[in-house]
Amino acid sequence: MDKKVRKFGYDLNEKTLLVTADVGKFENYCYARTPKGEELEPFKFHNTGLGFRMVYGIIEVFRKRHNLVKTVFGIESTGNYGEPLVHYMKKRGIQMVQVNPLHTKKVKEMRGNSPNKNDKKDPKVIADIISLNNGLTIVIPEGPAAELDRLVHLREILLEDKKRAYNQLESAIVPIFPEFLHVFKDLKIKTVEYLLKSCPTAELIIELGLEDLVGILWQFSRGRFGRNKAEQLYDAALSSAGIKEGVESTLLIIDNLYDKINLIIKQLKVVEEKIETKLDDVPYSSYIMSIKGIGPIITAVIIGEVGDLRKYSYARQLQKLAGINLYEISSGKQKGQRHITKRGRHLLRKMLYYAAINVTKKDRILYDTYHLHIKKGMTKVQALTAISRKLIGIIYALVRDSSDYIERVDGNKIAA
Repeated sequence: MDKKVRKFGYDLNEKTLLVTADVGKFENYCYARTPKGEELEPFKFHNTGLGFRMVYGIIEVFRKRHNLVKTVFGIESTGNYGEPLVHYMKKRGIQMVQVNPLHTKKVKEMRGNSPNKNDKKDPKVIADIISLNNGLTIVIPEGPAAELDRLVHLREILLEDKKRAYNQLESAIVPIFPEFLHVFKDLKIKTVEYLLKSCPTAELIIELGLEDLVGILWQFSRGRFGRNKAEQLYDAALSSAGIKEGVESTLLIIDNLYDKINLIIKQLKVVEEKIETKLDDVPYSSYIMSIKGIGPIITAVIIGEVGDLRKYSYARQLQKLAGINLYEISSGKQKGQRHITKRGRHLLRKMLYYAAINVTKKDRILYDTYHLHIKKGMTKVQALTAISRKLIGIIYALVRDSSDYIERVDGNKIAA
């Protein structure tokens, strides 16, 4: 097999039918092409079991008519919309391949010299990209990995909801007591929550009095905030520019937002406990967590985003999936700088970056490597990105070899 083809995990040869589909929410367009260029013109099918059976029957008849042995089926990375189709075809022994939407957009302009979107044009564009070996095989999360995939994305949704609620809380406070945010910049602490629920306006702070305010801050912060912070807040209240209109409704908004935030925090706890439970069902999760600095959440994201790591041929496939594989733009004698593609899965890339921060702390496994990159002139971001690529290689090796991360007797850290 050609090395470049093997890199992406699929093989287009003289016995392979290439099928592609432009996947939508309700309707899809399918297209097929033989190695000799005979085409099955794009046709519509619905995103239903009946539609899948129809398209499978059509492409099987077309494959047998041209005496082809196997089928490679390509789609654009479309999130959840394409999952039922992928599962259906994989169960019938058809190899599934995905292409990056950015590639589709660029190649589309070369077909007909137009960037226009067209349901019948798009599957042909996807076929062109796959024929150039610019696709990536789809590894579907199954069993516990599929559960983790859903759970880590639910966790991300909840984190975004919590962040949004805190932003809304800031917006609600500004009109009635703008100075509050100068005294307390972090709305997540319990002392601030108590103040905003009991005395959220300048008038209520003044009415409370300085000495009572000192006692409240000391009690609820457990000694973290004392007279100095109380005086700051009291002085801010005396000179506040807060408005008097709409205060009653604003107080209701603040109460509702804190209720929402506390509910999200409870939901996050449930989800994270569920994640840890599901990790117990993945036999190789402990190998990943044997690396100091990589905990359950990062491990769950890696497994949920890539599926079964044991199904990959080598680490570079995982780098590509995360979008941390390198590229450079060079011309003639001018050599360009190398950058990561950022054309993989955002959540996977983000978690690998967080993991890189953790494993480069003092006495962690890649501390020395990180500082070596810095000495060579890399910025911190570039060095951490390089660590991310190395780290995914270590993780892949641990899973491949069914081994924990160990440390030699001489103190040199190794993965074995």
